[in-house]
Amino acid sequence: MDLIKLIDKCNSLGINDVMDYNNFNYTSIVYHSIQIEGSTLTELETQALINEGFTPKGKPLKETLTVTDHYAALKFSLKQALLKRAISLDLIKEINALVVKNTGNIYNAIYGTNDQEKDTFRKENVTNGFTQFPDFEKVERLTQNMVAQIMEIAKGNLTTIDQINLSFDAHFMLFSIHPFCDGNARTSRLLMNYIQAYYNLPLSIVHYEAKAAYLQAIIDTREKNDITIFREFMSNEYEILLKHEIEKFEQMNNH
Repeated sequence: MDLIKLIDKCNSLGINDVMDYNNFNYTSIVYHSIQIEGSTLTELETQALINEGFTPKGKPLKETLTVTDHYAALKFSLKQALLKRAISLDLIKEINALVVKNTGNIYNAIYGTNDQEKDTFRKENVTNGFTQFPDFEKVERLTQNMVAQIMEIAKGNLTTIDQINLSFDAHFMLFSIHPFCDGNARTSRLLMNYIQAYYNLPLSIVHYEAKAAYLQAIIDTREKNDITIFREFMSNEYEILLKHEIEKFEQMNNH
């Protein structure tokens, strides 16, 4: 079953219209995103924290704050998508500022100071252990170009596949620029979810179990300059998710 058929089936079942389902899906998005970044909270702990406000015992405060920040950033992103707010530098900065609201640091660099709560681009060069990112002097221009490219594509009469690919491409492009000192990967995944919500598509997840393949897809896409590599990885993740959610929803409604 291809992605279009899976999306159509989700819509026909009305999955996205069920509030409890949406809340569970949002929790899953947060859980997998922070797991990729090294969180030790279990899925049940994440659910209890988001839904009930229960702070997990024996876990670092920063991990708890990372969950609540990411959830707030997700809700903000989805609200802006519902309002049909256009993608802009300000929107991306605001999402990142929420992602690191209670965990961000003040970074002192040669060319200035970065206070992440003030939604500024990085003023230093960064690597993350497996790849190097553009020099900080290029960050704002590259991000502006990315926004212009996204908005130009969005002007067209996009098919569903075009909309899906746009969300995946934006995810990859923002990750590759790495415009912030921290929270770049989480912000990139939220930008993807924003575009999906903008087009009323089911929200995709990068499952933490696929972290190694995810990072390899990014590396290969950059080295070969071939976006289809990342699109294929994300499409596979999307298909796994949609099949699982359809099966789970049908079982829930058959009892």
